Amino acid sequence: MFPKSYFLSVLSIGLFLISPGVHSQRRAKKSDKVEVSPRLNTMPKLVVGIVVDQMRYDYLTRFWDHYGDNGFKRFVNKGFNCKNNHFNYAPTSTGPGHASVYTGATPAIHGIIGNDWYDKEKDTMVYCASDDSQTSVGIVSDAGKMSPHRMTVTTITDQLRLHTQMKSKVIAIALKDRGAVLPGGHTANAAYWFTGGDQGKWISSTFYMQNLPEWVVNFNASDRVEKYIKPWNTLKDIYSYKESGPDSNSYEGLFTGENTPVFPHDLPKLWDQNSKYDLLKVTPFGNSITADFALEALKGEQLGTDDITDFLTISFSSTDYVGHWFGVNSKEIQDTYIRLDLDLERIFEFLDTKIGEGEYTVFLTSDHGAINVPAYLNDKKIPAGYINRADIESQLGDFIKYKYGSMDLVKNFSGSQIFLDHKVIQNLDLSVKEVQETLANELLTYNAFSKVYTAYQLRNNEYGTGIPYIIQNGYNMKRSGDIFMVYKPGSINYSKTGSTHGSPQIYDTHTPLLFYGKGINPGATANRTEIPDIAPTLAVLLGIAFPNGTTGKPISEVLE
Repeated sequence: MFPKSYFLSVLSIGLFLISPGVHSQRRAKKSDKVEVSPRLNTMPKLVVGIVVDQMRYDYLTRFWDHYGDNGFKRFVNKGFNCKNNHFNYAPTSTGPGHASVYTGATPAIHGIIGNDWYDKEKDTMVYCASDDSQTSVGIVSDAGKMSPHRMTVTTITDQLRLHTQMKSKVIAIALKDRGAVLPGGHTANAAYWFTGGDQGKWISSTFYMQNLPEWVVNFNASDRVEKYIKPWNTLKDIYSYKESGPDSNSYEGLFTGENTPVFPHDLPKLWDQNSKYDLLKVTPFGNSITADFALEALKGEQLGTDDITDFLTISFSSTDYVGHWFGVNSKEIQDTYIRLDLDLERIFEFLDTKIGEGEYTVFLTSDHGAINVPAYLNDKKIPAGYINRADIESQLGDFIKYKYGSMDLVKNFSGSQIFLDHKVIQNLDLSVKEVQETLANELLTYNAFSKVYTAYQLRNNEYGTGIPYIIQNGYNMKRSGDIFMVYKPGSINYSKTGSTHGSPQIYDTHTPLLFYGKGINPGATANRTEIPDIAPTLAVLLGIAFPNGTTGKPISEVLE
């Protein structure tokens, strides 16, 4: 027989061993590993989205040795670099580009199928950001009659505002109205853009406000813009710009009043002949004005000064104007990027000082790439050329009249699309599908085109790679046309000077994508990423809902 005291002792030991609280405490003391709840989100005080208009990926590598340590190099050396980043749709142009970056979707979903497009319902051309129901703020003209009403889904900036019960601030800035309106989304506190001509002011729309805030009025009243009315010379010795072509060549456009496209460009002398303040847009000074205004917005709106995440979108538009005017191989484009690097450094320095290093997150990308000047490529024995759209329309028109007896079948020929009149076709007892196919087959016989697709093909097939995949992602069932034409690689419908974009070719789709700051895992990837991946990546970082049209996927390597 065991004494009663023995049973009480055993019972107490048993209770100790099976007690969950005591048991877990003993295990915690014996183990070095303690389970911690996974972090659901990273909430920086501020997110800054930077879109550099018409930036090819190789501008990072070509001009690398001219950059300082705290602009582009800070992104690459301390952030995450997506080296194989692409637009997965066409047309590759500014409106669709900005919409796709911020919606996480393609034109097939968000509806911004071009900068301008033919509206089938209204039988007229429309502009991606125009809104006649709004009124200009800060100027007496139509330049401010803008809103994002043609964009049919939400943006990452909208989702941040919704997530925080509209407590987050969203401010959007660009020289171009569409570069501010579309990134700001439907709920932005403000979007501002620059008007040229005789004005030289930052303006907005009644979609956002009735009057400009005091800090904007003060900026417009200052001489902050006027100080850039000065000769544009290279920042560094021009002979050190070995990464671009000769300064004097036949591939670059001329400002009115110039005989040769060479440095220095005397802006005060050229001022009146080149639309005054609009001239600044076609110089790197337009980017510096944008940076000046963005820094003032950070202060004036007190962005990133509390624990509720704010969002500032900045689009640097002058890179596009300079590229169109002088081409991607010009001394002007090189100088523009070297100077932009300094503007990025200024922004980083402000964020470090006022927000705090490690307290903000920044990404940088582009809205499209650009082609090298075909005339230059030809001279280097590389296949390239120019398309005469008027000749194509005339030739196709003759075919349609011969085949169907009337041109009434065609409602509009714009961009790389043909819009057919379905009612006329049906009244002629014809099949829309067959007319699409007949015209597509005719167009394929023209030397200008490498591929032609019909709306029937895009509606009834699912493409996963290559040019048809890109065209399909740009096809919106409600808004797009009936026939889609793809020029041969290296061919453009443009002037003989300067560069352009818009195609599904790789020189227009390959753009940088860089992340830096709070929640970002330093590194790089050569895996393919796509523009619609940006918004869902930010949504995962912030722990908020994806924009409601999202088709992209989070880039997991980017996140800590």
